[in-house]
Amino acid sequence: MTPVRFIARAMLSGIFVASGARNFTHPERLVPAAKPITDRMTPLLQRAHPRIPTDTATLIRANAAVQVGAGLMLATGRFTRPAALVLAGTLVPVTLAGHPFWRQEDPAQRHNHQTHFLKNVGLFGGLLLAAADTEGKPGLRWRAGHRIDHSRRSVSRAVRTARREARIAALSAATARRLPG
Repeated sequence: MTPVRFIARAMLSGIFVASGARNFTHPERLVPAAKPITDRMTPLLQRAHPRIPTDTATLIRANAAVQVGAGLMLATGRFTRPAALVLAGTLVPVTLAGHPFWRQEDPAQRHNHQTHFLKNVGLFGGLLLAAADTEGKPGLRWRAGHRIDHSRRSVSRAVRTARREARIAALSAATARRLPG
């Protein structure tokens, strides 16, 4: 991993590790803001599996634990692409619950929440870039296309070889028939 990638991933993941650890140990301060979002998610979670906890504090802790784990994976260069996608997924409910600037009446509060909302949108973009980064190695799409092209060339070569050998065999048979024997 290049030093720039290492530093950038550590910087990008830092906020998730730090805030995830804080939110895991003290979720109660986020419950009032998160409750409207978790109330919407409760029916979906119960349909997925009835034993999944749906209380807001537990969901905040789960999201925080995922952020800490995925943030550490991103920072250390382990499973960076899936970790970045997971972090992007955890950022959506956090942003919607924590920074609904469109609901704020006070202009100062609206501006503050709008700034944090846009910061999270920027983090989301950075995570998408990290998820797409193949570290200079060919991506899965390129490798699949390259393999398909290689297979097509191999098949074409085999067909040409078979045709050439069939022509040689036909010429040999024709020559053998013309020779007195």
